[in-house]
Amino acid sequence: MNREQLVEYLDELLQPAKFRDYCPNGLQVEGRAEVARIVAGVTASQALLDVAVARDADAVIVHHGYFWKGEDGRVTGIRRQRLKTLLANDISLLAYHLPLDAHPELGNNAMLAARLDWLPEGRFGDQDIAWLGRVAVPTTAGQLAAQIAGGLARAPLLIGHPERPVRRIGWCTGAAQDCFEQAIALAVDAFVSGEISEPTVHLARESGVPYLACGHHATERYGIAALAGHLNQHCGLQCEFVDLDNPV
Repeated sequence: MNREQLVEYLDELLQPAKFRDYCPNGLQVEGRAEVARIVAGVTASQALLDVAVARDADAVIVHHGYFWKGEDGRVTGIRRQRLKTLLANDISLLAYHLPLDAHPELGNNAMLAARLDWLPEGRFGDQDIAWLGRVAVPTTAGQLAAQIAGGLARAPLLIGHPERPVRRIGWCTGAAQDCFEQAIALAVDAFVSGEISEPTVHLARESGVPYLACGHHATERYGIAALAGHLNQHCGLQCEFVDLDNPV
């Protein structure tokens, strides 16, 4: 597939123009014109780029790319080495941040719900990124934490009473602790995200609504993996998802 055809296909699929994001979505670094083999991963780290070089990939597709708002834009140090790796090997870098969080079928929130057997019922938060729904079977916060630990192979941090009954939940993968207060106002029984901040602990304790911090990387592996599978199935590309260990 031609590189520009791939970008057009992904832009049509993920609709990045609909989002106010913190980074450019789509093609971030231009590589060779023809794309047959792709490496996909959560973050465009040097380790992922090294895998792409070793596997002779034409492109890398990630959730977390480069050129974030507020960053120092100078090409030095780690940034220089990452860009050098891409440019020296003529590898394209494509990144989709909020569009991949929000996609109704392939997105991080959709895939987390599918993996944990949650039933989506609506959206909330800035740009409707966060999701609302129900657990398939009424449970408790402690049992929900155990289910998540089994589904993600990562034990979450539970702030709240483990015996709190849970039917209605809110969730948003990654760093979505800022959605917690709105989730409380929407009468959820628990809220699930990747990260947690110091004020989040107090909100959970004072509201009585349990907060489960399950890991930024751990909650955002499944959207990019689903996108890789989609490209394999629908575009005739060899797109391999590579899950590099990250304890966060």
